[in-house]
Amino acid sequence: MKTGAKVKKAEDVVRLKKIAKDISKAPWILRVTEHKDRPVPVMIVKERILPDQRTDTDGLIAPRSILKERGAIYGQAQLRCLPVIRTILSRVCDRAGIPLELQRFLNGKRITFRGNLPLDEEAGPKLAMIFKLQERITEMDRVELIARRVNRFTREEVSYWYSRITSFGKAANRWALSGMKVMLAGQPRDPHVETMLDKLRKLY
Repeated sequence: MKTGAKVKKAEDVVRLKKIAKDISKAPWILRVTEHKDRPVPVMIVKERILPDQRTDTDGLIAPRSILKERGAIYGQAQLRCLPVIRTILSRVCDRAGIPLELQRFLNGKRITFRGNLPLDEEAGPKLAMIFKLQERITEMDRVELIARRVNRFTREEVSYWYSRITSFGKAANRWALSGMKVMLAGQPRDPHVETMLDKLRKLY
């Protein structure tokens, strides 16, 4: 058991070195960390805002890109969404199209990894949508249903829907967020949620 654990740790070190450059340039980042007031681990998805996309650079001579938090997940919601999160991470590739196998960092009954993982233009918005849409939903079947349905979006679809909940002002974004929750997971206590969820679970 101890030998196996050491090998796994060594493999993770090699893998982290391999993705180091991807982390510094990736358009999105998944940060796995700890907050003293939340169950561990806490997963935070962040979007990289390039210098020419920033609106706070007045007076700066050489502005840099920044990472902006777009959503977080932890506790029971995270546990229910973890299979989907792993699936999304498994599709992230490097520039040569080789899978980075990021899901390996979230394997096991207890996630011990802490750090950043690079995300592409599909994985980032998908996780951001899942993390934002699950907020304030107490029914875990609805949370999981949202995750599984967002996972089935194409890159173009998730880009469109993500823009609808982030790019049209506070009021419009809030309305779109509420509408998306109903569109993807019905109303609270809807008896059809469990049926639809069972069908999606059988697909992957």
